[in-house]
Amino acid sequence: MIEKQQSAGPEQQQDRTWLAYALGAAVFAALTSVLAKIGIEGVESNLTTAIRTCVVLVMAWAIVAAKGKMGQAVHVDRCELVFLAASGIATGASWLLYYYAIAAGQVSVVVQIDKLSILVSVLFARLAFNEKVSRRNAIGLALIILGTAALAIWK
Repeated sequence: MIEKQQSAGPEQQQDRTWLAYALGAAVFAALTSVLAKIGIEGVESNLTTAIRTCVVLVMAWAIVAAKGKMGQAVHVDRCELVFLAASGIATGASWLLYYYAIAAGQVSVVVQIDKLSILVSVLFARLAFNEKVSRRNAIGLALIILGTAALAIWK
């Protein structure tokens, strides 16, 4: 939704590996929702969030260790650490609320509403990084919001 920056020169190839990662993230986000709805059946939502968080924690540190980056942990700048911690708190709050929502509601509706975070992300990117939104992207964003509203209202 944010306009990409133009490359410095025509000789520079646009690296599109981010697209594969983004598509993979979408697939795993979809699996997260479906698997969570199945797994949350007989388990309290706070406990499911704690279990999920432990698994993510182990995976993340295993990746850091496998890449040989453990030593860099002590060199993270304090300011950056504060923002990373705040991001972690926001993630935890998001996960807790998400699990409450899917425990009580339909996954197909909850996921759509959860994806409204795109609007907040675009607004925050504008405020924090002065990123611009093109007319075409603004129209796409409006369609996403209208579609989400339609799904939430007309179940």
